Amino acid sequence: MQQRRIEIAVGLFVVLAVASLAILSIKVATWGMTGGQDTYTVYARFDNIGGLKERAPIKIGGVVIGRVTGITLESEYYTPVVELRINSRYSELAETSSASILTSGLLGEQYVGITPGFVIDDIAMLTDGDYITDTKPALVLEDMIGQFLYSQSDD
Repeated sequence: MQQRRIEIAVGLFVVLAVASLAILSIKVATWGMTGGQDTYTVYARFDNIGGLKERAPIKIGGVVIGRVTGITLESEYYTPVVELRINSRYSELAETSSASILTSGLLGEQYVGITPGFVIDDIAMLTDGDYITDTKPALVLEDMIGQFLYSQSDD
């Protein structure tokens, strides 16, 4: 009889653990990439995005202010367009801000770095749906090595 009670207790514990994991996974999935906070979306066109992926961080001075939520290829010019979802706490970014694709370390993950622009009376702030026009593409390590080797072979 004692053995039966232990088996029931263990079974009940396993069922509760599985139910807890299911609830946690549903909460995390609906919470989204922004941590459940208010955000606004801006877009940036780049010549080359390198290995940038969705969910990559958006940083200003090393501080994460948002995430990349989409990467598409614009059909008219065949240029990549990156969708940036930024936390609403950082809504004071001027339209003159620039976006660059940077790498953490030599071979680390790629992220979008924002350089805040200057603010003058007639300069507006970025709002939902705006485009960051000043962008700098990713530096692809393979391309740089190829250019170096090519330039060395000319000598």
